[in-house]
Amino acid sequence: MRLQFPLKHLVSVFFLLVFTQINAQIFTPVKWTSRVEKISANEFSLIMEGTIDDGWHVYSQFSHPDGSMPAVVKFADAKGNYILSGKTSEGKTEKEFSEAFEVEETFFTHKALFKQKVKITNAALTKIKATVEYQVCKDRCINDEKAFTFDIPKVPAAAIAPATEIPETAVPADTAKAEEIVNDTVKKSTTVKSGDTAGTPKKGAPQSLWLIFIGAILAGMLATITPCVFPMIPMTVSFFIKQSGSKSKGKFNAFFYGFCIIAIYVLISVPFHLFEKLDPNMFTEISTNVYLNLFFFVIFIIFAISFFGAFEITMPNWLANKADNASNSGGLLGIFFMAMTLIIVSFSCTGPALGFVLGSVLSTDGGATILTFAMLGFGLGLALPFISLALFPSLLKNMPKSGGWLNTVKVVFGFIELALAFKFLSSADLVLETHILDRELFLAFWIAIFGALTLYLFGKITLPHDDQLSHISVGRMLFGLLTLAFTVYMIPGLWGAPLKMISAFPPPQTYSESPDGFGSNTAGALPVLPEGAVYGPHHIVSFEDYGEGLAYAKKVNKPVMLDFTGKTCQNCRLTENNVWSDPKVLAMLKNDVVLISLYGDSAVELPESEKYVSKATGSEITTVGKKWSDFERERYQSNARPYYVLMGLDEQNLNEPIAYTPDIDTYYKWLKDGVSRFKK
Repeated sequence: MRLQFPLKHLVSVFFLLVFTQINAQIFTPVKWTSRVEKISANEFSLIMEGTIDDGWHVYSQFSHPDGSMPAVVKFADAKGNYILSGKTSEGKTEKEFSEAFEVEETFFTHKALFKQKVKITNAALTKIKATVEYQVCKDRCINDEKAFTFDIPKVPAAAIAPATEIPETAVPADTAKAEEIVNDTVKKSTTVKSGDTAGTPKKGAPQSLWLIFIGAILAGMLATITPCVFPMIPMTVSFFIKQSGSKSKGKFNAFFYGFCIIAIYVLISVPFHLFEKLDPNMFTEISTNVYLNLFFFVIFIIFAISFFGAFEITMPNWLANKADNASNSGGLLGIFFMAMTLIIVSFSCTGPALGFVLGSVLSTDGGATILTFAMLGFGLGLALPFISLALFPSLLKNMPKSGGWLNTVKVVFGFIELALAFKFLSSADLVLETHILDRELFLAFWIAIFGALTLYLFGKITLPHDDQLSHISVGRMLFGLLTLAFTVYMIPGLWGAPLKMISAFPPPQTYSESPDGFGSNTAGALPVLPEGAVYGPHHIVSFEDYGEGLAYAKKVNKPVMLDFTGKTCQNCRLTENNVWSDPKVLAMLKNDVVLISLYGDSAVELPESEKYVSKATGSEITTVGKKWSDFERERYQSNARPYYVLMGLDEQNLNEPIAYTPDIDTYYKWLKDGVSRFKK
């Protein structure tokens, strides 16, 4: 008798097996190797290198702590055996702004390299154990760890020096050896989002080189329409055209004059390249330095008050006089000193704009190269009117005349400087976590500043150097309407609106007096939380312990939705912000299931009685996060986050679990299918 099995059934079984394999498997996108390199008789480099699968990326130790989980490198039993020479250094990394966390993140693609120098203090030592805990992400995120055992060559007793503690110094970039292993060029790539793949450049990232360059050009061009610079443009261009003997020579001299302006600003950035070579971590430390951010806050406040007309910031007169005298020497050298004279005497107007460029770049960890690009852009923006009008002198007669409108421009700059000052104060507050400048207070300051700017533009506020107005111009009125609209746009932010247009400036929603948002949608929330429950995203009643959540589900006779998530999981946040917020999905999460959110990156230490060794990996489970990660791995053969499971009260799956699913309809159908099966 021949057994009949229809082809369509074979196809169905095949796709079922494939789908199950896709949604429930252990991902190992990083393959690790290690080695020991000898430096001296008792000094060694311990090197851990990971090969990362295409499309995945591993976060650096030095990635922003408010973003995805940074890597952590730990060394065991150092006391009495060896000394760590500074912190673990790294190979080359890439940077990208994360819209989900609103911070710049640092990560590896293709190759991850960690290198630690050690000095042996125990001649009998033969092995050193280390562990790297890391997060690797693509369309899902995995928290993993890798244990290493380094075999240490025999160290002569005579080479052992008395133990001396070596101060730790963060070293985010490795030396020449690391640079051989990892590509020299820091490439811009995206933090993976819906529809993205790693390695695809993300257009419009706030810290991109070209955006900073273009912004600096605009700042330079805006600086030319201030009272200190604008009147000098026609005078300078006319001088070159009339005094050079011929039109061609006049144009060349004007062009060289503009080139000198650009060159002087670029030269300002040169010392930072030297500082960066002495300390490669300089810009990283600057970006989070509390005192530097406070310094910029004070400087911007001073610049703003100066622009309002309270006083004028000028360079020393002797410096301007020397530059002016040198400009009389003639020739190309004289033109160079003419450019320097312009920069010095116009500092009271260009200084705040230049301070904005310097402050914006130095408060990031972009490096001296980005600073040079920014200074190049600022110099180019300032020089463009001089060069353009020298090449096309007929345009001179079309230039607007100097007048009170120039002071209006200067005052507007003052309001903008005042608003940006609070960005630096906020950065310092976030690092210290003092909560002095929470999100609501920050927005209140911005609303007040741009509200006052609106009143100024409508002529309701006048400042010391303003002309008396009988009317306002059409352009001024339109700009006033723009600032009024922006002010009104920010007001809902006080009650928790996301304000995506300015998300890079105010503190995140979690850093506020009301993290869930005052007046947020609490429909479906219980008046009294069940024991062990908390309010999760969108005020969904959630449990963070499996046993407590399951017990409550049995009590209310509802299915369970397991949410394997992480505090530093970007795709988890994207799902919560973009999918869970949909009204039909949110209604089901609040009313039809019991949500249990298990954080795989929680660092809360388990009680000694609850610590154990994982059957799946052999690793010691010591934290709440490791416990839930091991639970997911052992029960569902998955280590991805996010990972969603719908199960009945018998702890059996109602349908196939799913990973990161950005499509709202797909997610809703999956939820509805599981709940319907439970009710049957």
